[in-house]
Amino acid sequence: MSGLLQVAANTLWLLSSLPEHLAFRRALRDVEGTQRALLLRLLRRNADTEIGRRYGFGAIRSIAEYQARVPLSTYEDYREAVERIGVGEQGVLTVDPVLLMEPTSGSTAATKLIPYTATLKTEFQRAVSAWMVDLFLHDPRLLLGQAYWSISPVTRQGRYTAAGIPIGFEEDSEYLGGLQGALARALQAVPPLVRHISDMDAFRYTTLLFLLRSRSLALVSVWNPTFLTLLVGELGEWWPQLARDIAEGTFTPPGVVAPELRQQARALNRPNARRAEEIRQAFEAEGDAGSIHARIWPRLRLVSCWADGHAAHYLPDVARLFPQARVQPKGLIATEGFVSFPLVGHAGAVLALRSHFFEFLPVDDGVGAQHAVPLQAHEVEQGRSYSIVLTTGGGLYRYQLHDVVEVVGWRGGCPLVRFTGKEAHVSDHFGEKVNERHVRQVFDTLFAPYEVRPTFAMLACEEHGGRHAYTLFIEAPHLPDEGLHLLVMDIEAALQENFHYQYCRDLGQLDAVRLFRIREGALESYMAGCQAHGQRAGDIKPIALHRSGGWTGSFKGELLPETCRYGERR
Repeated sequence: MSGLLQVAANTLWLLSSLPEHLAFRRALRDVEGTQRALLLRLLRRNADTEIGRRYGFGAIRSIAEYQARVPLSTYEDYREAVERIGVGEQGVLTVDPVLLMEPTSGSTAATKLIPYTATLKTEFQRAVSAWMVDLFLHDPRLLLGQAYWSISPVTRQGRYTAAGIPIGFEEDSEYLGGLQGALARALQAVPPLVRHISDMDAFRYTTLLFLLRSRSLALVSVWNPTFLTLLVGELGEWWPQLARDIAEGTFTPPGVVAPELRQQARALNRPNARRAEEIRQAFEAEGDAGSIHARIWPRLRLVSCWADGHAAHYLPDVARLFPQARVQPKGLIATEGFVSFPLVGHAGAVLALRSHFFEFLPVDDGVGAQHAVPLQAHEVEQGRSYSIVLTTGGGLYRYQLHDVVEVVGWRGGCPLVRFTGKEAHVSDHFGEKVNERHVRQVFDTLFAPYEVRPTFAMLACEEHGGRHAYTLFIEAPHLPDEGLHLLVMDIEAALQENFHYQYCRDLGQLDAVRLFRIREGALESYMAGCQAHGQRAGDIKPIALHRSGGWTGSFKGELLPETCRYGERR
């Protein structure tokens, strides 16, 4: 796409999003009224559904009445309904037909499917539109170039429910929908075909090939910052071959690429000797990775990625690798709903109050979220922490997201929030979302067949030689090493049933589960380790999954060599 067409497409995106931006600015002056109108409109629309008749949506006239009639819910309350939708039933949760099911990880099961309707996609699009206009208006140079919206590689091709409902988005730009989605795809530096390359080395090589071709790259939007740092980390080894491919119009990725995808990628990679020479000069000049990237992508203005919770540890790496760009933390976006988005010049992220109806359960008042009195958006207090509850156009009503946010300020009458972690016990270092309840179920299921009665067993994410992997810390004196290795293989297979864990494994952000054999004193060492992490002795409970790392140095034992089966190294 030529520079003029890029400007035209970005300008059209800005103009098409401007009405929503203005509507959001008006809503900031009446948060309570905006939220009430949104909820009542949603209830009226879905009054003649199965769930609407059950709770009398048509008769509800206030937020208080809604809260009195409809109980707080979790995914387990929707599982049967989602299964019925999957086999073709209509009007169960929404009057809108379900367009697709988006997978995400669950607590009592490895993966849950979230129904996506046209209304839910519109709710996402409202927040994206207001966010993008804010970006364009504060930095008009973003209008001048291409963007990279994270393209996720397909790990399971062509999945559908029994009724033929697709499982999973084709690409991340589908979250935008409508005209904005079409414009985002047109402006993509990396073509959508890349996501169909399942070999990870080939996927990364092809992504880098098209990113390198784009001298006008202006915006990069990814989820986890490590996705980006791992991606550009391959440039040091691959850049000479990438430059040759760009110069000659060839396509020589490592790994396996289907013939039709290889042909499509080569057709899009037209010879560009001038750009290849720019890449060679950038890498052959003196300087660190950041200076190289600044020469390759001189127009890069913004990198958008997660920055709260554990992801904050990786922001310095992103800033170092892309010194020419500003790193903007994403707001809180879950598969189930769009909670908040950033505004230039404001701390935290503003609540997406025109997207869904929100409730806030205080989690720092000593009573726990389950017993807390729900508050509305205009009732929260700065400095307090809350667990988010959503009502969305996708059919989730008073749904407990179990994401905890802190109110850090205000924009007009709307709260600015910062994600602080999961209310449920979830280990989430790279987006893998491993839940303690799921790990506990895996242990219960697998220990019996292996006749394991460990005195101690716990999973935790550890760093080994610069790589991260979940590690099983186990004290089982009567089970030989070979049996423990087989057990670890089965634990790895069970964890990969979690959609997000499997994705992190495919991306190389996590290695396979490793094994640490504790020789003695496991519980004593665990107690000492928990106290070192700041827990009071009276509050320490043995758990199947610990969210903190550093346990390798806490227990008496050793990390065993990685093996797949007796005597065979992995």
